[in-house]
Amino acid sequence: MLKSKYPDFTDRISRKIGHTFSRIPISPNIWTFLSIILAIVGFVGLAYYKNMLLGVVLFLLSGFLDAVDGAVARTTRTTTRLGGYLDGIIDRLVEAFLLIGLLIFDIPGFIIFDTWIPSHIWIILTLFFGSALTSYSRAYASQKKVLVSDRILNWMPGVLERTERLIFIGVGMILYYAKPVYTTYVLAVVAILSIITFIQRVIFVFQHGVNK
Repeated sequence: MLKSKYPDFTDRISRKIGHTFSRIPISPNIWTFLSIILAIVGFVGLAYYKNMLLGVVLFLLSGFLDAVDGAVARTTRTTTRLGGYLDGIIDRLVEAFLLIGLLIFDIPGFIIFDTWIPSHIWIILTLFFGSALTSYSRAYASQKKVLVSDRILNWMPGVLERTERLIFIGVGMILYYAKPVYTTYVLAVVAILSIITFIQRVIFVFQHGVNK
């Protein structure tokens, strides 16, 4: 939502990040690989050490480095199609490590309408709809040339895009220390908003797509 609704604001933030981190002699692709390394360590923190604080810190840092790689590439004018592809693949892997880590961490389920809902159901919904289908809806529209303009693709709406999705999950992980079930509640909200985002994007394609 931030990126599609407030592109000027997000661009200004991206430029500031790019100017700051471009002074460090590291290529954009190295920043990308650093983000996945942090995600792997964060996964170990969640799945093996059962340390929610370690997990949330490392995954937040991983998400920040994901913003750094693209910002540095644009600032240094070293953007490439292969780099963009690598960034997208790493994004999906980071989210997979995060959500599978939470699944193994075994956050509590909760009762709704007198029915016990295991936590893994919400995690799978979040992973499938949030990480896969919302991104797939954009990529497939471009691949099939239904949306042929990059400008229109960037306008594709979403009440919960990737940045907001990760922020929400991070907040939910922090709330674990207030009450563990709060993490489950947040993931439930993320799952529902991710489904809404996917539906928004499909409707957008039918409204703005080229039917030839």
